Amino acid sequence: MSTETGAALAGRIEERRRGEGDPRALVGELRRALLLVPVDGGGLWTARLGGVRWICGFTDAEALARFARARGAQESGREWEYAEIRGARLLDEVIPAMEEPAGVAVNIADPDGSMLFPPVAGVVPDTVALVGTEEEGGRE
Repeated sequence: MSTETGAALAGRIEERRRGEGDPRALVGELRRALLLVPVDGGGLWTARLGGVRWICGFTDAEALARFARARGAQESGREWEYAEIRGARLLDEVIPAMEEPAGVAVNIADPDGSMLFPPVAGVVPDTVALVGTEEEGGRE
């Protein structure tokens, strides 16, 4: 595993949890971060919630291990495979290729909760961003 993971992103997430920091800086840090993304069945591990497919990424090995424990990896003896992917690649290449509303969920097993980067303008490319509220919904 690379030593260059998402420590700076984890710091920005903590700022936002305290009600501090700039949301745009948080998105910028996601773009720069190297995330650990579990691989399952030849693809990236995702979850569906609220009509959105969420790519689950982790800022470091400890956050990924919490997720694996929560999913019962220790009991099964299963080792979790993962890919190291830059946030910008997830946002600019992977999400548009998914052809459905998709975002990034970071550190979903954190005790303080995950940080969600939804499929909206300013996070994902405008061509795949959701328009309006979920009720108004749909893509352009």
